[in-house]
Amino acid sequence: MKLTNGRIIFLCLTVVFLTAISLSCVLPFLNLLAISFSNKDAVAQGLVSFFPVGFTMSSYDFITHNSAFLRALMVSIQRVVLGVSVNLVLILLTAYPLSKEKNEFKMRSVYSWFFVITILFSGGLIPSYLVVRYTGIRDTLLALVLPGALPVFSMLVVMNYMRSLPKELLEAAYIDGAGHIQTLTRILIPVCAPTIATVTLFAFVGHWNSWFDGLIYMARVENYPLQTYLQTVVIRPEVFFNNATNINQALASLLALVDARTTAAAQLFLGTLPILCVYPFLQKYFASGLVMGSVKG
Repeated sequence: MKLTNGRIIFLCLTVVFLTAISLSCVLPFLNLLAISFSNKDAVAQGLVSFFPVGFTMSSYDFITHNSAFLRALMVSIQRVVLGVSVNLVLILLTAYPLSKEKNEFKMRSVYSWFFVITILFSGGLIPSYLVVRYTGIRDTLLALVLPGALPVFSMLVVMNYMRSLPKELLEAAYIDGAGHIQTLTRILIPVCAPTIATVTLFAFVGHWNSWFDGLIYMARVENYPLQTYLQTVVIRPEVFFNNATNINQALASLLALVDARTTAAAQLFLGTLPILCVYPFLQKYFASGLVMGSVKG
């Protein structure tokens, strides 16, 4: 295609616009990283931009001795492992029967609308809290997992992808004597790998970044997941900063080198690091899995 002057101008403006959007996402993260590696005096004076000033690892040394951060990190890891596993099991067990035709599953439309309505309407915060409280799971790991055990949007994505598959694929499995469980585990799950990888990424990011449910469902600070802990650190940094100091006297030698802002920046960076490590491995499945599962072929 011949490039006209208008086309060249459009491409240049597009590159400038996308570059500006990218920088607006990357530069705050670089500033956070620079603060975490900078001397506390330089941070207090506002000398840190995108490169560390007075490079030091004291904030990360402080974190490794901070039992509150390590405990919150362990809670988040347990939540992600359990939560993503529960999400995937329920997504697959729900999407498979709903992907059938009406002559195979007569109540398919009723159940489909039942799940869709939950996307449009919810009971609200107070009823959700009361359900968690009176089921006896408040202040436990289950309170962070069970209320969102079935992500309906992800289930619809997987269901639509299963419905788009050739019927001959499933008929061949049935002729060979495979039951529903065998068909799901040996045929559909391998074929649906891109879509499953996509919803797995959704579930992982959702559980890892969620902080509000930990704030309302956890009665004790010791049970906070990492993001709830970090939110508290950002809003009231002196709470955990002072408590960690009083509990562990071995941190006294580090107090002259760190403050609440540098340690908060280091903790925020470490809280983001798992997402940065996982996302590149699932990126190749993300676009294809989302598109294939969003439209019925």
